[in-house]
Amino acid sequence: MSDAYRNAGVDAEAGAKAVALIADLAARARRPEVAGGLGGFAGLFRISDGTLLAAAADGVGTKLEIARATGRLTTVGIDLVAMCADDVVCTGAEPLFFLDYLAAGAIVPDRVASLVEGVVEGCRRAGCALLGGETAEHPGVMADEQFDLAGFCVGIVDDGDLLGPERVRAGDVLVGLASSGLHANGYSLVRRVLADPDELEATPAGLNRPLVDELLEPCSIYALDVLDLARRGLVRAAAHVTGGGFYENLPRCLPPGLGAEIDRGSWSEHPIFAFVQRRAGASDVEMFSTYNMGVGMALVVAPEHADEIVARGATIAGAAAHVIGRVAAGRGVRIT
Repeated sequence: MSDAYRNAGVDAEAGAKAVALIADLAARARRPEVAGGLGGFAGLFRISDGTLLAAAADGVGTKLEIARATGRLTTVGIDLVAMCADDVVCTGAEPLFFLDYLAAGAIVPDRVASLVEGVVEGCRRAGCALLGGETAEHPGVMADEQFDLAGFCVGIVDDGDLLGPERVRAGDVLVGLASSGLHANGYSLVRRVLADPDELEATPAGLNRPLVDELLEPCSIYALDVLDLARRGLVRAAAHVTGGGFYENLPRCLPPGLGAEIDRGSWSEHPIFAFVQRRAGASDVEMFSTYNMGVGMALVVAPEHADEIVARGATIAGAAAHVIGRVAAGRGVRIT
């Protein structure tokens, strides 16, 4: 558990306990079509003998507070779609449709339109339809200027195209797809280390643009490119590196008895991570437990396919691809 993140008000241990309790409760609300249990990147529901739906729900978190404070509202909807659609594609599923939920202290039509503008752009990048949603007004509960965003994405996959731990073998290669920056995780810590709101418009040492531009850079959306690679038979499993960083997300795509060995320095880490680490006084372990550290999606591939994916990297969500490590006997994630 990251002390820096706990001091910022986020209790990951409490979150893990809540998930365990929810898993026990969810077992009471199953149907025979449910495939697998909780804990994957997306839930799976069988709709025919050879076809499953994959679904994932998420939010944007406290990155929304940066958007609210600066009035820059048109990109956080992209983040919302990314958090859901890129979880869905980790199963090998094609994202089909998305629904959003917006709660606000007061409905301001132009503000709502700006937020949904980002959701629409995110759906376009993920190749899915915006099927509908809900806008709720919460006067007396939320301040007029406050809002929150959540959503869910549903995709479809054939049995033979499923990605996941059961396909992974020792000796497989890990290919990392570059992130666009912080994406949408760890913003409670970011907000705690900002000394002055006016600092958002400044360009700190080590960065080449104002801090607000760095913090509101939208998530990369990898769904269509990962789907293309999977359909070419080049991917065995995938991990969307979001909350929990490397240490929580990589094991989710690995089978029991296998772990990930990561070669730090095999990819470029955005300067924003060093900025946050300095300000927070966080350790390397804390950073890799909280942030993507420059790798937004990790693909598990057979060794003979790694070079092809790296060569195609410039066309994958506009991001570079790097071999970042390997699958080996053991458990957990080892970063050297």
